[in-house]
Amino acid sequence: MIKAGIIGGAGYTAGELIRILVNHPEVELSFVHSESSAGKHLYEVHEGLFGDTDKCFTDTVDLSGINVLFLCSAHGKSGEFWAAHPCPEGLKVVDLAQDYRDESNGYVYGLPEWQRDKIQGASKVANPGCFATAIQLGLLPMAAAGLLEGDVNITAITGSTGAGVKPGATTHFSWRNNNLSSYKVFTHQHLIEINRNIGLLQPGCEASLNFVPMRGDFARGIFASITLDCKLDAEEAVALYKEYYADAAFTFVSDSPIDLKQVVNTNKCIIALEKHGEKLVVSSVIDNLLKGASGQAVQNMNLIFGIPEKTGLKLKASAF
Repeated sequence: MIKAGIIGGAGYTAGELIRILVNHPEVELSFVHSESSAGKHLYEVHEGLFGDTDKCFTDTVDLSGINVLFLCSAHGKSGEFWAAHPCPEGLKVVDLAQDYRDESNGYVYGLPEWQRDKIQGASKVANPGCFATAIQLGLLPMAAAGLLEGDVNITAITGSTGAGVKPGATTHFSWRNNNLSSYKVFTHQHLIEINRNIGLLQPGCEASLNFVPMRGDFARGIFASITLDCKLDAEEAVALYKEYYADAAFTFVSDSPIDLKQVVNTNKCIIALEKHGEKLVVSSVIDNLLKGASGQAVQNMNLIFGIPEKTGLKLKASAF
């Protein structure tokens, strides 16, 4: 059994991670650390876990008895954690924060559809951001073929869970319900990792990524719509994407229009393409808490330990 620990266990992504790991056939969840919830049962904070586990949160950290550590603390906290806790030799790490997504300090960027081979041999993996996952999966085949050019216009709508568990002015129900708004236009932090990786896939790429993030009035999921110049015809574009994702465990190219409910509660990304004149419209949908966070983290763990990639992640969409 793979013995796992979690740091920062009280948030939405940690709740989903716990839900997966307590039902994962190859994992024993050793501890879940949370200073704010220490002593409480996990199900007192993550109520959906009632009946699944009687484990409690702890405020102590012992890394000596585990094989893999998941870091779910706020962005910028990972460095502070390692400054206070030396990493034991042989411990594998999957960091869900943005601190090492530039692949510094020996981390591998954990987007399996792009870097599966590197992840399989990694000791430390930096999990991608949620918007970054949806958008990059919509762009990887074009970038890998050297076909990105000109303006790439992206609008992506995320559910309220993307803002974290602590309520705020733009997350509480009465503001979010029946409402829609944009934020961090052209400046969202996930553009840093997207632009970096596109540059590695397509050296010299001069395409300009214009990203408008939006807040939706639903709890979870991301729907990204990407419009770009494309000289391929519709059949060639579909063939390019299907060939690129032919061996992907969780990313699929649909011949029909897609909707968000197809992926919510799963680790899937589903992509659909439409060609209009010289423009290609790429739709990409994921669950922001699963493929955009905790599900992808477990997918990376599976790859690190050489077990089947889909283990513990055969989740059904909550379509109704």
